[in-house]
Amino acid sequence: MKLLILTQKVDINDDVLGFFHRWIEEFSKHCEKIIVICLQKGEYNLPVNVRVLSLGKEKFSHNSHRFRRLALFYKYIWQERKNYDSVFVHMNQQYVILGGLLWKLLNKKIGLWYAHGSVSLSLRVAEKLADVIFTSTKSGFHVPSKKVNVVGQGIDTNKFKSQISNLKNKDIFTIISVGRISPSKDYETLIKAVEILIKDNIKLEVNIVGGIGLPEDEKYLSNLQTMIREKKLEEAINFAGPVPNKNIVNYLQSADLFVNMGLTGSLDKAILEAMACGLPILTCNEALLDVLGKYKEMLMYPKKDYKKFAEKIEFILKLNYAERKKIGDDLRSIVVENHSVEKLITKILNKY
Repeated sequence: MKLLILTQKVDINDDVLGFFHRWIEEFSKHCEKIIVICLQKGEYNLPVNVRVLSLGKEKFSHNSHRFRRLALFYKYIWQERKNYDSVFVHMNQQYVILGGLLWKLLNKKIGLWYAHGSVSLSLRVAEKLADVIFTSTKSGFHVPSKKVNVVGQGIDTNKFKSQISNLKNKDIFTIISVGRISPSKDYETLIKAVEILIKDNIKLEVNIVGGIGLPEDEKYLSNLQTMIREKKLEEAINFAGPVPNKNIVNYLQSADLFVNMGLTGSLDKAILEAMACGLPILTCNEALLDVLGKYKEMLMYPKKDYKKFAEKIEFILKLNYAERKKIGDDLRSIVVENHSVEKLITKILNKY
């Protein structure tokens, strides 16, 4: 197969999209040739059968350059038409709309990856144009369609793996959360839960890893920092800022518990990365109902219910080392069996 991949960014150092570099690597093992068209490129190190073409946002980021990027998009998909026979679009359904009719005229099969709770008009249009749709869980694609294939996520389980050490003999219980600083991540609930536990004289260290999602989220971060100061939690809660995805594993392996308060209803990749590292997790994300199996009652809490969240944290904290390790080992097994990058790419390519 010769595959055209369209994605937002190719940059191994990116904190949010750096993981996709590994996906491309895995695609390259199964394809004769790969052309990647990205909106923006940074550092990458990909096999010789992969070419990366950028639409130039790293050079021309202003809105006035939109037409320039659009022109490059059509130039690339036309000039490379003999170098690909199938198309895989990652999350950006707009590319399906822009290129769909031409690809159909050229007899190129169109696949769309979409894993998010939101539904837009553009997504509904893209669903009509795509030949096959991939998503991580049933809750990841809310447009009714016979084209949808639930294929899990793509986690590098060779990199994200258990590290024996940190679940025992520690005076301070370490909690980590990874994600954009955005209202949809509901960090307020975490702060309120931590306040309850600190008042009960429980020693906690909380690291929030992630950068600002949108410029308007600067105010959200400022409000969170104010909330932390008012509750006198500065010594317990730390904002670590954005960290390249390739380095997140170090944070996960040094923590005792991963928490996710996301409200979008889509399967957050960061949760699975934590599970792959053998970390117990707590979440309110309904997408995990399809993932956690026998652990869903133990490891889930109602959205925004900070009191129940605090109870769940304390429950995990009071488990002994063997009990927490058993949970972590079982969670890793779930990821290895159902969400490894190797199995994901195989599932995707089998539908072309």
